[in-house]
Amino acid sequence: MNPSRLLLRKPWLRVALVAALLAAAPLAAAVEVKLRLPVRARIDLTGKRTITPAPFIVVTREGAGETPGASSLNVQREFERYLVKVLRRETSLKILESGPVDYPSYDLDVLSRNVEFWRALGERSQADLIVAGSLDFDVQDKSGYRTEEYVSPYDGRVYYRQVLVERTGFDYDIALMVFDGKSGERIFFDNFKDFKQFEGEGADPLKGMFENLASLEDRIVNVFTQKTVETSRTLLTD
Repeated sequence: MNPSRLLLRKPWLRVALVAALLAAAPLAAAVEVKLRLPVRARIDLTGKRTITPAPFIVVTREGAGETPGASSLNVQREFERYLVKVLRRETSLKILESGPVDYPSYDLDVLSRNVEFWRALGERSQADLIVAGSLDFDVQDKSGYRTEEYVSPYDGRVYYRQVLVERTGFDYDIALMVFDGKSGERIFFDNFKDFKQFEGEGADPLKGMFENLASLEDRIVNVFTQKTVETSRTLLTD
């Protein structure tokens, strides 16, 4: 009998044949590999050699200053020191001083569209790029009660009680803009946000701020320079 007719008459034989073929095929193994991939700078740096950081506008939110030490923290100065340090360390751009800057408006949306202002600042500073924006650093009291169990020393039984836990939250929102120093046009805008929470009394606002910045650093640096990121990929092998 023709083998093909036999397979048509007996479906169970077809199933058995497919199973045998699959069993004979080599099994594929999944292997996870780590790759380092370049991520291009988010702005075009062609012909750009100098940059000037303009003063960032500080946004005050309700809750800032409630933690001891927060009211004396100069958010603008600390961020600008950090930004200059990062630009010098991670890029080849030369940092130029902006000098005193008198903003015509503190509305960031209105200010970002003022091409004449940014062009004049670029001409005065002789910078190819100008970086500016706003800073919103909020210190929040996140203290509250939580339930925990304890064993009574009197009867040995387990009870539950409410315990006050001191927590402080640090919320950082950075609006970062980059302008072309010659045309005054805005060429980049993004928001970088991070929240950190610490338990215990006397959380240091300065430490909280730099914990926020450490989390955001790769994203901030990637605006101005190519970064290499590590990622995982799964490969199938025989």
